Amino acid sequence: MPRPMWRGVIGLGMITIPVRLYMATESHSVSFRQLCAVHLSLIRNKRWCDAGAHEVPYTEVTRGYEVSPDKYVVIEDSDLENLPRTSARTIAITAFIPHAAIRGGLYFKSAYYVEPETAARRAYRVLTQALVETGMMAVATIAFRDREHLCCVHAVKDLLLLNTLHWPDEIRPQERLPTSSDLTIRPRELQMARSLVQNLAVDTFDPRRYRDEYRDALVHAVNVKLEGAEVVRASPAEVAPIMNLMEALVASVKAARKQRASQQASARKARRGKGSTA
Repeated sequence: MPRPMWRGVIGLGMITIPVRLYMATESHSVSFRQLCAVHLSLIRNKRWCDAGAHEVPYTEVTRGYEVSPDKYVVIEDSDLENLPRTSARTIAITAFIPHAAIRGGLYFKSAYYVEPETAARRAYRVLTQALVETGMMAVATIAFRDREHLCCVHAVKDLLLLNTLHWPDEIRPQERLPTSSDLTIRPRELQMARSLVQNLAVDTFDPRRYRDEYRDALVHAVNVKLEGAEVVRASPAEVAPIMNLMEALVASVKAARKQRASQQASARKARRGKGSTA
C-alpha cells in the first residue's frame, strides 16, 4: 500500500471528513544521467558557497527569499508552519460548479486520489454520491509542498479525485497569440472538416488504445546497444505531396472512412467469435 502524501480533512460548512491523498499518476519516462564524455563516469553536483569557497553539507542549507540582488530574508520551517492559513490541514471547499465550468483543461495540474479515514466513510460516500447526481464538482484550496494550491474535487464513480489548478495569474494571456478569426471559411471546407471529425469520433476515451511508442523505441535502442549491436536507423518519413486545403480534407475523410469501416468489420468479427464460443 503506498504511503499517503497528505493527511487532513475536507471542510464543508460544519462537516469535516478526514481523508488521505495519494498521487494518482506516476511517470514512466526514460531518464538519462549526465556522464563525463572522457571517463563515462557520473557527474555530481555539489552545493557550493561562493562567499566562503567551500562545499556546504545538506544540514547547513537553509532557504531564503530574495528581496533584492544578493539580499535575502531567511525563512525557517517554523515560519512556514505558523502561516495563518486554514488550508494547511483542510481541503477548504468554497463553492460547487458544473464540470463544464472549467473549460479546455488549461487550469488542471496534478491529480490525487482522495481516500477517507475509516470513521469518515459514510460522510465521504454521501458527498461522492451528491457530486455524481448533481454533476457538480467542488472548488477548494489545499496547502502542501510549501505552497497553497487552488484545486477542484470531483467524483469518479465511487471515488473522489482532487486536481490541483493553476492560479489565474499563472495563466498566460492568449491575446498575445495570433488567431485566424479574420479568415473567411468556405462552406464546403467546413462540411468536410465536420465529416472528418464525425468519422474519427468515438463514444468514450479508452487510453488503452494508445502507447508511448517513443519510450518503446528508446528502451529498444538501449537494449540493442547493451548487446553491442548497432541501432538500426529509422527510414526517413515520406514527405506528403503538397495539397490545397480542400484536397487534403477530402483525402483525409476518405482515409478516415476506410479506417472506420475496417474497425467496424474487426468488431463484428470479434462479436461473432464470442458468439460461436458461447
